[in-house]
Amino acid sequence: MNTTNGEMEKPDVTLDKIKTFIRQKGGIIKKEQIKELGVDYRKILSYVEKGELIRVKNGYYAVTFDDFSEEELIAMLFPDGVLCLESALFFYGYTSKKPYGWKIAVDKNTSKSRFKLDYPQVTPFYTEPEVLQLGVTTIKLGDKKMKIYERERLVCDCLKYEDKMDREIWKEGLLSYIQDTDKDVEKLMRYARERKVLKKVQTMIGVWL
Repeated sequence: MNTTNGEMEKPDVTLDKIKTFIRQKGGIIKKEQIKELGVDYRKILSYVEKGELIRVKNGYYAVTFDDFSEEELIAMLFPDGVLCLESALFFYGYTSKKPYGWKIAVDKNTSKSRFKLDYPQVTPFYTEPEVLQLGVTTIKLGDKKMKIYERERLVCDCLKYEDKMDREIWKEGLLSYIQDTDKDVEKLMRYARERKVLKKVQTMIGVWL
């Protein structure tokens, strides 16, 4: 079909093709990626209104939440974040109680609007960039990778932010670390100095190490 400028109009992209594209991209696409489809952004919005696509949050779209687990969704939405405190304790197996929501450390300059989600529940901890990257490693969340703090950095943070944590999870987490045969006491002391909790480490758990 010719347009008024004599140019051929791009063929319409069907819903099935849109869904295929989203799944090829890992289950979620950003608004910026929609131009790769050759489809007007308003068509995506119309599919959302009809319930044929899901708006995960502003600017992020998926076919269905059934395509990925909650853990994978977190990894896809916050690739720059680091699991911390109760969330990290849970994924290390240091607590049997699954925390309510997700605790994620992020750069202090990160837009707060990123965390306006109905699902999943996320609590961000805004952090200085150099502190954010201290002691970061990765774990698998389903088929995705997510950053998480090393066990020793995590324990130091739990001592530093004790008053911001679930008391039951805090106690169970520290006891589990003490009993962990893979703990690295030398590394723990190094992080304790970095995080300025050396005295707490020595007085609260040092006697058990």
